[in-house]
Amino acid sequence: MSAWVLPDHIADVLPSEARHIEELRRGLLDTARCYGYELVMPPLLEHLESLLTGTGEALDLQTFKLVDQLSGRSMGLRADTTPQVARIDAHLLNRKGVTRLCYCGPVLHTRPDRPHATREPLQFGAEIYGHAGLEADLEALLLAQECLRVAGVREITVDLADMRIVRRLLAGLTVKPAVLSAIHGALAVKDASELALLTRDFPKESRDGLAALLQLYGDASVLEEAQKALHHFSDIPEVLSNLKWLASRLEGARVTFDLADQRGYAYYSGARFAMYAVGASDALVRGGRYDEVGAVFGRNRPAAGFSLDVKQLVGVVSPRTLKAAIRAPWGESADVNAAVADLRKSGETVVCVLPGHESEVDEFHCDRELVQIAGRWVVQAV
Repeated sequence: MSAWVLPDHIADVLPSEARHIEELRRGLLDTARCYGYELVMPPLLEHLESLLTGTGEALDLQTFKLVDQLSGRSMGLRADTTPQVARIDAHLLNRKGVTRLCYCGPVLHTRPDRPHATREPLQFGAEIYGHAGLEADLEALLLAQECLRVAGVREITVDLADMRIVRRLLAGLTVKPAVLSAIHGALAVKDASELALLTRDFPKESRDGLAALLQLYGDASVLEEAQKALHHFSDIPEVLSNLKWLASRLEGARVTFDLADQRGYAYYSGARFAMYAVGASDALVRGGRYDEVGAVFGRNRPAAGFSLDVKQLVGVVSPRTLKAAIRAPWGESADVNAAVADLRKSGETVVCVLPGHESEVDEFHCDRELVQIAGRWVVQAV
């Protein structure tokens, strides 16, 4: 095998895309900061039991594992940053009030999580801890929507659901983990025959309620239909009302509902959302409420947030224009070097042409050049 061949779903990021990714990263972090979110930088590598504790256990198959040469202990390369941020909130910061944290860094996956995806996403996310009310859910939604807007995504569709609906339909039933997983899988792909087979021994109300979910997707009318179909379950109307409240406060986006979509059922504890855009084959953003995420670290408090892959985002937004630059001659004289230094201090990009070479620069548009006129170095248009 050639030394330059990379593993499947791993790729070098070349100048144009790298610049775009970095500009998006800065814009996303600046947007989160404007909402009061503090930046944290968890390590890429942790002891395996820490990474896979609690809700992190679902990440086991996605986590690269190795042995620490210093301690001999099993280590893992993070596949998701959210559990690490929960650890920071619960164990290191340990604040009493609301805490808002954001992050942006690479994660590694043993398998791509969607067709044609990289196994090395650049994950950006924001988490809000300490508030159980709908206000935190809404803030996560609005910040996620604003991040996509800042990135240049247009025509956003927000899809809403709530994990408590299926939990309420299954309340009081003893369901084996494998069967529960299969039920959620059947709901996700709208497989009525498989769902009927899996729930054949359930009470009629639960069986009929789960079957009804397969048809409960679409616009806001879905909530009215759900109210009628699930009227036997007393606390579901409040969940539906909460979803309606959240949807009513989202402006500039098309809002849909899919009450059978239970992806992340072992992770999310309440409302969850996904954001889509034209040109994207999968959701650009996923988030919601996950109140149990910090429990294993000794502090079980409310939490809501979202995450996205900046690399995926680059693929669906328009390319950025090239940064304007100044072409300058290479020289050892103090006057030309001083002129170049002054331009760079003022924020200009100056590309010096080395002797005997034209500068092969693809990422800058040299629309001006530094020339000497009447003994003075001046910038003029090319």
